[in-house]
Amino acid sequence: MYLSSTYVSSTGPRRRLRVGGVPATVFALGLVSFFTDVSAEMVAAFLPMYLMYGLGAGLLQLGLLDGLYTGASALLRVAGGHLADRWSRPKAVALCGYGLSALSKLAFPLAGGALGGIGAAIAVDRAGKGLRAAPRDALITAATPPRLLGAAFGVHRALDTAGALLGPIAVFALVGAVGDAYDAVFVVSFCLALVGIVILAAFVRNHPIRPAVPAEAHLPGRQAARAGAGVREGLRLLAERPLRRVTLFASLLGLATAGDAILFVAVQRQAGLPVSALPLLPLATSLVFLAAAVPLGRLADKVGGWRIFLMGHALLALSYLFVAHPGTAAAALLLHGLFYASTDGVLMAHLAGMLPAHLRATGLAVTQTGQALARMAGAIGFGFLATGLDLRWCFLICATLLLSTLLAAWRSGT
Repeated sequence: MYLSSTYVSSTGPRRRLRVGGVPATVFALGLVSFFTDVSAEMVAAFLPMYLMYGLGAGLLQLGLLDGLYTGASALLRVAGGHLADRWSRPKAVALCGYGLSALSKLAFPLAGGALGGIGAAIAVDRAGKGLRAAPRDALITAATPPRLLGAAFGVHRALDTAGALLGPIAVFALVGAVGDAYDAVFVVSFCLALVGIVILAAFVRNHPIRPAVPAEAHLPGRQAARAGAGVREGLRLLAERPLRRVTLFASLLGLATAGDAILFVAVQRQAGLPVSALPLLPLATSLVFLAAAVPLGRLADKVGGWRIFLMGHALLALSYLFVAHPGTAAAALLLHGLFYASTDGVLMAHLAGMLPAHLRATGLAVTQTGQALARMAGAIGFGFLATGLDLRWCFLICATLLLSTLLAAWRSGT
Protein backbone atom coordinates (compact mmCIF):
# COMPACT_ATOMS: atom_id res chain seq x y z
CA MET A 1 0.00 0.00 0.00
CA TYR A 2 1.41 3.39 -0.95
CA LEU A 3 1.69 5.99 1.75
CA SER A 4 1.39 9.68 0.99
CA SER A 5 4.39 11.96 0.86
CA THR A 6 4.38 15.68 1.39
CA TYR A 7 5.36 18.85 -0.38
CA VAL A 8 8.60 20.19 0.97
CA SER A 9 9.65 23.76 0.33
CA SER A 10 13.24 24.41 -0.63
CA THR A 11 13.25 27.26 1.85
CA GLY A 12 12.10 25.10 4.73
CA PRO A 13 8.70 24.53 6.31
CA ARG A 14 6.34 27.46 6.55
CA ARG A 15 3.16 27.94 8.47
CA ARG A 16 0.17 27.68 6.19
CA LEU A 17 -2.67 30.15 6.46
CA ARG A 18 -5.96 28.47 7.28
CA VAL A 19 -9.55 29.67 7.24
CA GLY A 20 -11.87 27.70 9.51
CA GLY A 21 -9.35 24.85 9.56
CA VAL A 22 -9.19 24.57 5.76
CA PRO A 23 -6.03 26.01 4.10
CA ALA A 24 -6.40 29.34 2.32
CA THR A 25 -4.92 27.70 -0.79
CA VAL A 26 -8.07 25.58 -1.04
CA PHE A 27 -10.25 28.71 -0.92
CA ALA A 28 -8.09 30.30 -3.61
CA LEU A 29 -8.45 27.24 -5.83
CA GLY A 30 -12.17 27.25 -5.07
CA LEU A 31 -12.40 30.84 -6.32
CA VAL A 32 -10.48 29.87 -9.44
CA SER A 33 -13.05 27.14 -10.10
CA PHE A 34 -15.90 29.51 -9.22
CA PHE A 35 -15.01 32.07 -11.90
CA THR A 36 -14.06 29.34 -14.39
CA ASP A 37 -17.37 27.55 -13.88
CA VAL A 38 -19.41 30.74 -14.25
CA SER A 39 -17.55 31.21 -17.55
CA ALA A 40 -17.94 27.57 -18.66
CA GLU A 41 -21.60 27.22 -17.70
CA MET A 42 -22.44 30.47 -19.49
CA VAL A 43 -21.21 28.86 -22.70
CA ALA A 44 -22.74 25.44 -21.93
CA ALA A 45 -26.17 26.97 -21.30
CA PHE A 46 -25.88 29.28 -24.30
CA LEU A 47 -24.63 26.80 -26.93
CA PRO A 48 -27.98 25.12 -27.72
CA MET A 49 -29.61 28.53 -28.31
CA TYR A 50 -26.59 29.76 -30.27
CA LEU A 51 -26.32 26.67 -32.48
CA MET A 52 -29.99 26.08 -33.20
CA TYR A 53 -31.40 29.60 -33.31
CA GLY A 54 -28.29 31.64 -34.08
CA LEU A 55 -26.64 29.36 -36.64
CA GLY A 56 -29.54 27.14 -37.68
CA ALA A 57 -27.89 23.84 -36.73
CA GLY A 58 -30.02 20.71 -36.43
CA LEU A 59 -30.48 18.28 -33.56
CA LEU A 60 -27.92 15.85 -35.02
CA GLN A 61 -25.18 18.47 -35.03
CA LEU A 62 -26.20 19.58 -31.55
CA GLY A 63 -25.98 16.00 -30.31
CA LEU A 64 -22.54 15.44 -31.82
CA LEU A 65 -21.17 18.64 -30.30
CA ASP A 66 -22.74 17.82 -26.95
CA GLY A 67 -21.04 14.41 -27.02
CA LEU A 68 -17.73 16.09 -27.77
CA TYR A 69 -18.32 18.47 -24.86
CA THR A 70 -18.92 15.52 -22.52
CA GLY A 71 -16.13 13.18 -23.61
CA ALA A 72 -13.12 15.24 -24.67
CA SER A 73 -11.98 16.17 -21.16
CA ALA A 74 -11.95 12.55 -19.94
CA LEU A 75 -9.37 11.53 -22.54
CA LEU A 76 -6.84 14.16 -21.41
CA ARG A 77 -7.03 13.74 -17.64
CA VAL A 78 -4.19 11.21 -17.55
CA ALA A 79 -2.02 13.51 -19.69
CA GLY A 80 -2.58 16.37 -17.24
CA GLY A 81 -1.77 14.20 -14.24
CA HIS A 82 1.31 12.73 -15.95
CA LEU A 83 2.74 16.14 -16.87
CA ALA A 84 2.13 17.50 -13.38
CA ASP A 85 4.00 14.58 -11.83
CA ARG A 86 6.76 14.46 -14.43
CA TRP A 87 7.59 18.15 -14.03
CA SER A 88 6.68 18.30 -10.31
CA ARG A 89 4.77 21.46 -11.20
CA PRO A 90 1.01 20.86 -10.89
CA LYS A 91 0.34 24.61 -10.74
CA ALA A 92 2.01 25.17 -14.12
CA VAL A 93 -0.02 22.39 -15.77
CA ALA A 94 -3.22 23.68 -14.16
CA LEU A 95 -2.44 27.17 -15.50
CA CYS A 96 -2.05 25.75 -19.00
CA GLY A 97 -5.39 23.99 -18.69
CA TYR A 98 -7.23 27.04 -17.42
CA GLY A 99 -5.52 29.17 -20.07
CA LEU A 100 -6.64 26.89 -22.91
CA SER A 101 -10.23 26.98 -21.69
CA ALA A 102 -10.16 30.78 -21.44
CA LEU A 103 -8.75 31.23 -24.94
CA SER A 104 -11.35 28.88 -26.39
CA LYS A 105 -14.07 31.38 -25.48
CA LEU A 106 -12.61 33.83 -28.00
CA ALA A 107 -12.46 31.09 -30.64
CA PHE A 108 -16.27 30.75 -30.73
CA PRO A 109 -16.99 34.15 -32.33
CA LEU A 110 -13.93 33.74 -34.58
CA ALA A 111 -15.39 30.48 -35.90
CA GLY A 112 -18.44 32.36 -37.18
CA GLY A 113 -21.04 29.93 -38.51
CA ALA A 114 -18.60 27.09 -39.22
CA LEU A 115 -19.64 24.09 -37.13
CA GLY A 116 -16.19 22.58 -37.60
CA GLY A 117 -14.63 25.66 -36.03
CA ILE A 118 -17.10 25.55 -33.15
CA GLY A 119 -16.28 21.87 -32.63
CA ALA A 120 -12.58 22.76 -32.50
CA ALA A 121 -13.30 25.48 -29.92
CA ILE A 122 -15.23 22.99 -27.79
CA ALA A 123 -12.37 20.48 -28.09
CA VAL A 124 -9.85 23.09 -26.90
CA ASP A 125 -12.09 24.07 -23.99
CA ARG A 126 -12.53 20.45 -22.88
CA ALA A 127 -8.81 19.75 -23.40
CA GLY A 128 -8.11 22.53 -20.92
CA LYS A 129 -10.56 21.01 -18.45
CA GLY A 130 -8.93 17.60 -18.79
CA LEU A 131 -5.42 18.97 -18.28
CA ARG A 132 -6.24 20.97 -15.17
CA ALA A 133 -8.45 18.57 -13.18
CA ALA A 134 -5.87 16.20 -11.65
CA PRO A 135 -3.15 18.85 -11.04
CA ARG A 136 -5.73 21.04 -9.28
CA ASP A 137 -6.82 18.16 -7.04
CA ALA A 138 -3.16 17.37 -6.33
CA LEU A 139 -2.64 21.00 -5.22
CA ILE A 140 -5.62 20.73 -2.87
CA THR A 141 -4.25 17.49 -1.40
CA ALA A 142 -0.73 18.89 -0.95
CA ALA A 143 -2.03 21.92 0.95
CA THR A 144 -4.37 20.01 3.29
CA PRO A 145 -3.75 17.75 6.33
CA PRO A 146 -5.09 14.21 5.71
CA ARG A 147 -7.70 14.58 8.46
CA LEU A 148 -9.29 17.53 6.61
CA LEU A 149 -9.21 16.27 3.02
CA GLY A 150 -12.94 15.61 2.84
CA ALA A 151 -13.75 19.08 4.15
CA ALA A 152 -11.21 20.69 1.80
CA PHE A 153 -12.62 18.99 -1.30
CA GLY A 154 -16.12 19.82 -0.06
CA VAL A 155 -15.23 23.53 0.20
CA HIS A 156 -13.68 23.49 -3.26
CA ARG A 157 -16.61 21.66 -4.87
CA ALA A 158 -19.09 23.98 -3.14
CA LEU A 159 -17.42 27.05 -4.67
CA ASP A 160 -17.18 25.23 -8.01
CA THR A 161 -20.90 24.45 -7.86
CA ALA A 162 -21.75 28.03 -6.94
CA GLY A 163 -20.11 29.08 -10.19
CA ALA A 164 -22.02 26.43 -12.11
CA LEU A 165 -25.21 27.73 -10.51
CA LEU A 166 -24.60 31.34 -11.52
CA GLY A 167 -23.44 30.63 -15.09
CA PRO A 168 -26.86 29.92 -16.66
CA ILE A 169 -28.44 32.78 -14.72
CA ALA A 170 -25.72 35.15 -15.92
CA VAL A 171 -26.03 34.18 -19.57
CA PHE A 172 -29.81 34.52 -19.67
CA ALA A 173 -29.57 37.94 -18.01
CA LEU A 174 -26.88 38.96 -20.51
CA VAL A 175 -28.86 37.73 -23.52
CA GLY A 176 -31.87 39.64 -22.22
CA ALA A 177 -29.74 42.78 -22.09
CA VAL A 178 -27.86 42.52 -25.41
CA GLY A 179 -30.41 40.64 -27.53
CA ASP A 180 -28.82 38.79 -30.46
CA ALA A 181 -25.35 40.35 -29.97
CA TYR A 182 -24.09 36.84 -29.20
CA ASP A 183 -20.39 37.73 -29.30
CA ALA A 184 -20.86 39.60 -26.01
CA VAL A 185 -21.55 36.30 -24.23
CA PHE A 186 -18.23 34.83 -25.29
CA VAL A 187 -16.29 37.99 -24.44
CA VAL A 188 -17.79 38.19 -20.94
CA SER A 189 -17.13 34.47 -20.49
CA PHE A 190 -13.48 35.00 -21.45
CA CYS A 191 -13.10 37.87 -18.97
CA LEU A 192 -14.49 35.78 -16.11
CA ALA A 193 -12.14 32.90 -16.97
CA LEU A 194 -9.26 35.38 -16.97
CA VAL A 195 -10.11 36.41 -13.39
CA GLY A 196 -9.71 32.78 -12.33
CA ILE A 197 -6.31 32.54 -14.03
CA VAL A 198 -5.08 35.67 -12.23
CA ILE A 199 -6.17 34.23 -8.85
CA LEU A 200 -4.37 30.94 -9.58
CA ALA A 201 -1.18 32.67 -10.69
CA ALA A 202 -1.09 35.14 -7.81
CA PHE A 203 -2.44 33.30 -4.76
CA VAL A 204 -1.71 29.57 -5.18
CA ARG A 205 1.79 28.39 -4.29
CA ASN A 206 3.57 25.44 -5.86
CA HIS A 207 6.38 23.56 -4.08
CA PRO A 208 8.71 20.92 -5.56
CA ILE A 209 7.70 17.39 -4.65
CA ARG A 210 9.89 14.78 -3.09
CA PRO A 211 8.88 11.73 -1.05
CA ALA A 212 9.02 12.36 2.70
CA VAL A 213 10.11 8.73 3.22
CA PRO A 214 11.88 6.54 0.63
CA ALA A 215 9.31 4.61 -1.36
CA GLU A 216 11.14 1.30 -0.79
CA ALA A 217 10.20 1.50 2.89
CA HIS A 218 6.55 1.17 1.91
CA LEU A 219 6.86 -1.18 -1.07
CA PRO A 220 8.95 -4.24 -0.18
CA GLY A 221 10.34 -6.01 -3.24
CA ARG A 222 9.63 -3.11 -5.59
CA GLN A 223 11.82 -0.42 -7.03
CA ALA A 224 11.11 3.18 -6.10
CA ALA A 225 9.16 5.18 -8.63
CA ARG A 226 11.28 7.72 -10.48
CA ALA A 227 10.88 11.37 -9.55
CA GLY A 228 9.88 12.12 -13.14
CA ALA A 229 6.97 9.72 -13.14
CA GLY A 230 5.58 8.50 -16.44
CA VAL A 231 2.15 7.27 -17.34
CA ARG A 232 3.40 3.68 -17.02
CA GLU A 233 4.35 4.25 -13.39
CA GLY A 234 1.02 5.91 -12.77
CA LEU A 235 -0.87 2.97 -14.24
CA ARG A 236 1.20 0.62 -12.06
CA LEU A 237 -0.49 2.21 -9.08
CA LEU A 238 -3.48 0.09 -10.03
CA ALA A 239 -1.47 -2.97 -9.03
CA GLU A 240 -2.10 -1.91 -5.45
CA ARG A 241 -5.23 -3.80 -4.42
CA PRO A 242 -7.19 -1.05 -2.56
CA LEU A 243 -6.61 1.51 -5.32
CA ARG A 244 -7.48 -1.04 -8.01
CA ARG A 245 -10.74 -1.86 -6.26
CA VAL A 246 -11.68 1.80 -5.87
CA THR A 247 -11.06 2.47 -9.57
CA LEU A 248 -12.88 -0.70 -10.64
CA PHE A 249 -16.02 -0.07 -8.58
CA ALA A 250 -16.08 3.66 -9.36
CA SER A 251 -16.06 2.75 -13.06
CA LEU A 252 -18.69 0.00 -12.68
CA LEU A 253 -20.96 2.39 -10.80
CA GLY A 254 -20.43 4.92 -13.59
CA LEU A 255 -21.61 2.36 -16.15
CA ALA A 256 -24.89 2.03 -14.24
CA THR A 257 -25.47 5.81 -14.21
CA ALA A 258 -27.95 7.50 -16.53
CA GLY A 259 -27.10 10.80 -18.19
CA ASP A 260 -28.16 13.92 -16.31
CA ALA A 261 -29.92 15.39 -19.35
CA ILE A 262 -32.28 12.42 -19.66
CA LEU A 263 -32.96 12.49 -15.93
CA PHE A 264 -33.97 16.14 -16.13
CA VAL A 265 -36.20 15.43 -19.12
CA ALA A 266 -37.85 12.59 -17.20
CA VAL A 267 -38.42 14.82 -14.17
CA GLN A 268 -39.88 17.57 -16.38
CA ARG A 269 -42.30 15.13 -17.98
CA GLN A 270 -43.23 13.43 -14.72
CA ALA A 271 -43.95 16.75 -13.02
CA GLY A 272 -45.88 18.08 -16.00
CA LEU A 273 -43.66 21.16 -16.27
CA PRO A 274 -43.52 23.25 -19.44
CA VAL A 275 -40.51 22.74 -21.70
CA SER A 276 -39.37 26.27 -20.84
CA ALA A 277 -38.76 25.11 -17.26
CA LEU A 278 -36.30 22.40 -18.31
CA PRO A 279 -33.14 24.60 -18.12
CA LEU A 280 -34.00 25.45 -14.50
CA LEU A 281 -33.94 21.84 -13.26
CA PRO A 282 -30.12 21.57 -13.14
CA LEU A 283 -30.16 24.62 -10.87
CA ALA A 284 -32.14 22.62 -8.30
CA THR A 285 -29.49 19.88 -8.30
CA SER A 286 -26.72 22.48 -8.03
CA LEU A 287 -28.38 24.21 -5.08
CA VAL A 288 -28.56 20.94 -3.13
CA PHE A 289 -24.96 20.14 -4.10
CA LEU A 290 -23.86 23.58 -2.93
CA ALA A 291 -25.59 23.24 0.45
CA ALA A 292 -24.46 19.66 1.14
CA ALA A 293 -20.88 19.50 -0.24
CA VAL A 294 -19.07 20.79 2.87
CA PRO A 295 -21.16 18.94 5.52
CA LEU A 296 -20.81 15.65 3.63
CA GLY A 297 -17.10 16.26 3.13
CA ARG A 298 -16.66 16.71 6.88
CA LEU A 299 -18.74 13.59 7.50
CA ALA A 300 -16.44 11.68 5.13
CA ASP A 301 -13.45 12.77 7.22
CA LYS A 302 -15.11 11.20 10.27
CA VAL A 303 -16.63 7.97 8.96
CA GLY A 304 -14.56 7.31 5.83
CA GLY A 305 -14.76 8.61 2.26
CA TRP A 306 -15.54 5.24 0.69
CA ARG A 307 -18.63 4.79 2.85
CA ILE A 308 -19.95 8.22 1.87
CA PHE A 309 -19.13 7.56 -1.79
CA LEU A 310 -21.18 4.35 -1.74
CA MET A 311 -23.95 6.08 0.20
CA GLY A 312 -24.10 8.71 -2.56
CA HIS A 313 -24.72 6.04 -5.20
CA ALA A 314 -27.39 4.49 -3.00
CA LEU A 315 -29.08 7.91 -2.97
CA LEU A 316 -28.77 8.03 -6.77
CA ALA A 317 -30.49 4.63 -7.06
CA LEU A 318 -33.25 5.95 -4.81
CA SER A 319 -33.50 9.04 -7.02
CA TYR A 320 -34.04 6.79 -10.05
CA LEU A 321 -36.82 4.98 -8.19
CA PHE A 322 -38.50 8.32 -7.47
CA VAL A 323 -38.17 9.33 -11.13
CA ALA A 324 -39.98 6.12 -12.04
CA HIS A 325 -42.79 6.84 -9.57
CA PRO A 326 -45.32 9.61 -10.40
CA GLY A 327 -45.53 12.61 -8.09
CA THR A 328 -42.02 12.42 -6.59
CA ALA A 329 -40.03 14.68 -8.94
CA ALA A 330 -38.89 17.06 -6.19
CA ALA A 331 -37.48 14.18 -4.13
CA ALA A 332 -35.64 12.87 -7.20
CA LEU A 333 -33.89 16.23 -7.72
CA LEU A 334 -33.02 16.50 -4.01
CA LEU A 335 -31.42 13.05 -4.01
CA HIS A 336 -29.63 13.78 -7.29
CA GLY A 337 -27.95 16.80 -5.70
CA LEU A 338 -27.02 14.78 -2.62
CA PHE A 339 -25.49 12.14 -4.89
CA TYR A 340 -23.08 14.66 -6.40
CA ALA A 341 -22.23 16.14 -2.99
CA SER A 342 -21.47 12.64 -1.66
CA THR A 343 -19.27 11.51 -4.53
CA ASP A 344 -17.49 14.23 -6.50
CA GLY A 345 -14.90 15.60 -4.08
CA VAL A 346 -15.28 12.73 -1.60
CA LEU A 347 -13.81 10.16 -4.00
CA MET A 348 -10.78 12.36 -4.70
CA ALA A 349 -10.20 12.91 -0.99
CA HIS A 350 -10.41 9.14 -0.38
CA LEU A 351 -7.98 8.38 -3.20
CA ALA A 352 -5.47 11.03 -2.19
CA GLY A 353 -4.50 9.12 0.95
CA MET A 354 -3.57 6.08 -1.15
CA LEU A 355 -1.17 7.86 -3.49
CA PRO A 356 2.45 8.98 -3.09
CA ALA A 357 2.88 12.72 -3.67
CA HIS A 358 5.11 12.32 -6.74
CA LEU A 359 2.43 10.18 -8.48
CA ARG A 360 -0.67 11.73 -6.94
CA ALA A 361 -1.89 13.71 -9.95
CA THR A 362 -1.40 10.74 -12.29
CA GLY A 363 -3.17 8.36 -9.92
CA LEU A 364 -6.13 10.70 -9.48
CA ALA A 365 -6.32 11.19 -13.24
CA VAL A 366 -6.36 7.45 -13.95
CA THR A 367 -9.39 6.94 -11.71
CA GLN A 368 -11.11 10.12 -12.95
CA THR A 369 -10.65 8.99 -16.56
CA GLY A 370 -12.04 5.51 -15.92
CA GLN A 371 -15.03 6.95 -14.08
CA ALA A 372 -15.72 9.66 -16.69
CA LEU A 373 -15.52 7.26 -19.64
CA ALA A 374 -17.75 4.78 -17.81
CA ARG A 375 -20.35 7.46 -17.13
CA MET A 376 -20.25 8.53 -20.76
CA ALA A 377 -20.75 4.90 -21.85
CA GLY A 378 -23.55 4.53 -19.31
CA ALA A 379 -25.32 7.62 -20.63
CA ILE A 380 -25.05 6.39 -24.22
CA GLY A 381 -26.26 2.92 -23.23
CA PHE A 382 -29.21 4.43 -21.38
CA GLY A 383 -30.09 6.43 -24.49
CA PHE A 384 -30.17 3.27 -26.61
CA LEU A 385 -32.22 1.52 -23.93
CA ALA A 386 -34.71 4.39 -23.87
CA THR A 387 -35.38 4.04 -27.60
CA GLY A 388 -37.14 0.72 -26.99
CA LEU A 389 -38.46 1.02 -23.44
CA ASP A 390 -40.50 3.47 -21.41
CA LEU A 391 -38.27 5.84 -19.40
CA ARG A 392 -39.75 4.54 -16.16
CA TRP A 393 -38.53 1.00 -16.87
CA CYS A 394 -35.12 2.33 -17.96
CA PHE A 395 -34.64 4.05 -14.60
CA LEU A 396 -35.80 0.96 -12.72
CA ILE A 397 -33.18 -1.11 -14.58
CA CYS A 398 -30.46 1.45 -13.76
CA ALA A 399 -31.47 1.48 -10.09
CA THR A 400 -31.26 -2.32 -9.97
CA LEU A 401 -27.80 -2.33 -11.58
CA LEU A 402 -26.60 0.35 -9.17
CA LEU A 403 -27.81 -1.51 -6.10
CA SER A 404 -26.26 -4.78 -7.30
CA THR A 405 -22.89 -3.08 -7.89
CA LEU A 406 -23.12 -1.32 -4.52
CA LEU A 407 -23.62 -4.65 -2.76
CA ALA A 408 -20.48 -6.05 -4.43
CA ALA A 409 -18.50 -2.90 -3.59
CA TRP A 410 -19.60 -2.99 0.05
CA ARG A 411 -18.62 -6.64 0.36
CA SER A 412 -15.20 -5.90 -1.11
CA GLY A 413 -14.42 -3.85 1.99
CA THR A 414 -12.42 -1.21 0.05
